[in-house]
Amino acid sequence: MRLRPFRALRPRPELAARVAAVPYDVVSRGEAAALAAGNPNSFLHVGRSDIDLPAETDPYDPRVYAAAKAALERLVAGGTLVRDVEPAVFLYRQVMDGRAQTGVVACVHVDDYERNVIRKHETTRKDKEDDRTRHVLTLNAHAEPVFLTYRPHAGLDRLSAATAAQAPLYDFTAPDGVRHTVWRVADPGPWLKAFAEVPLAYVADGHHRSASAWRAARERRAGNGRHTGDEEYNWFLAVLFPADELRILPYNRLVKDLNGLTPAGLRARLAPLGRLEPTGDPVPPVSGSFCFFFDEGWMRLTLDPASIDRRDPIRSLDVSLLHDRILGPILGVGDPRTDKRIDFVGGIRGPDELERRVRSGEVALAVSMYPTTIEQLLAVADAGEIMPPKSTWFEPKLRSGLFVHELDQVP
Repeated sequence: MRLRPFRALRPRPELAARVAAVPYDVVSRGEAAALAAGNPNSFLHVGRSDIDLPAETDPYDPRVYAAAKAALERLVAGGTLVRDVEPAVFLYRQVMDGRAQTGVVACVHVDDYERNVIRKHETTRKDKEDDRTRHVLTLNAHAEPVFLTYRPHAGLDRLSAATAAQAPLYDFTAPDGVRHTVWRVADPGPWLKAFAEVPLAYVADGHHRSASAWRAARERRAGNGRHTGDEEYNWFLAVLFPADELRILPYNRLVKDLNGLTPAGLRARLAPLGRLEPTGDPVPPVSGSFCFFFDEGWMRLTLDPASIDRRDPIRSLDVSLLHDRILGPILGVGDPRTDKRIDFVGGIRGPDELERRVRSGEVALAVSMYPTTIEQLLAVADAGEIMPPKSTWFEPKLRSGLFVHELDQVP
């Protein structure tokens, strides 16, 4: 892996907690507006600049991108964000529920993305790619990092431990209880050398951001008659975490109706698929098991392990087993990317949210899933395959606004 230090645009330490914001794509406009209310320093004014425009504004309106640029310039002009004099690498630790993950903040090369040195496991939507590409080019900056992972490396673990023993640059706890600590790396050299021994990185979260960084670089290259490949726009902002520290939560399912079945009829269709039993625990204990909430109670279905071909990295995923054996043939759910009868709930919201949505009458069925493992994700990416939609929910999320990477060096 190639890494490059960068001259970060970042908050003054005393303002870091006020600037740091959730990523643009995990909140609705209304949620973003509520989070940023009364806080002009919130980076949501950059990432979700539609909150500063009339509610009826189309999210792809040119005014949205202009507002994002104006917000970033305002944070710089007011001294909220400062520009480092020298390029640097940073260490970024997040602690949630007593569990820590520590990543390296640096830039990675768009050519490594194109050549699959940085591997993917999701397809991207053109409209979302267009949006983030336009955002990058209008700001002339990568406003939010891509979340990458790599297989553990002992040398990098030792470097992280030594750096984390020093005084931090930032250290604050966000309103959601996640602690964020950042250290500036004194000497990037050993880190760059160690990452040169890491053969591959994987996009954990941020497929649209990485695709847009690549597209933005192509546009900048096309407009530069003296392009060399080393310009700053060829690199994009990332945080790289060792895979053994990451936590994937389930991506649970909601189904609007029972496809003409009664609750008793659905139970009758589920029973032959495995062991079906009432349960007081809505969390599936093992892969190949699912908890269903309908008809005022939880039922757990455990598939016969012998019926699952674990050699197939796609068909053995729980999200695939659920769709192939239940959602499709029994409940008539089509392509989960487009079928309006299915919805998805990140595991961070817990089973109570699933029960609430059923009891409200909004949906007829909720499915609590066993989470995809990081080993499964890497296996899918290594096989050159694409994960089914809504397969992984990484938590905690990276905070935006702590690091901005500009596509050109500013004197």
